[in-house]
Amino acid sequence: MIIELFITAFIVMGGFFGFVGSFGLLKLNDPMSRMHAPTKATTLGVGGVLLGSMLHAVVYEGRLSAHELLITLFLLVSAPVTANFLAKVFINQQTKPKDLPVPGDCKLWATHNKPEHRSADTPEA
Repeated sequence: MIIELFITAFIVMGGFFGFVGSFGLLKLNDPMSRMHAPTKATTLGVGGVLLGSMLHAVVYEGRLSAHELLITLFLLVSAPVTANFLAKVFINQQTKPKDLPVPGDCKLWATHNKPEHRSADTPEA
């Protein structure tokens, strides 16, 4: 009886966070705010459903479900990396070269001040 309550709680929690993440994806205004909904809330939602599924497999089927464990690990690793890439692309698209600070003495670190084409006889700095 108590195990069924835990399984139900994990699945309901997963459904709630999945709904909140999907709702946030639709209702938030700008892409930086919208990015948090699927990467935070929906990750918790899928994690809750997977925890409920793993608990069910252990208790009722008598086996440890490695598939759900691997899905959970992949989700927890890939969601922050994806959010980081999306944020970098958004920031790069919104930044204009005139808004960037001057690179200082070494002018090669700033991609916006880098020459477009370098000839073969030009030495590297």
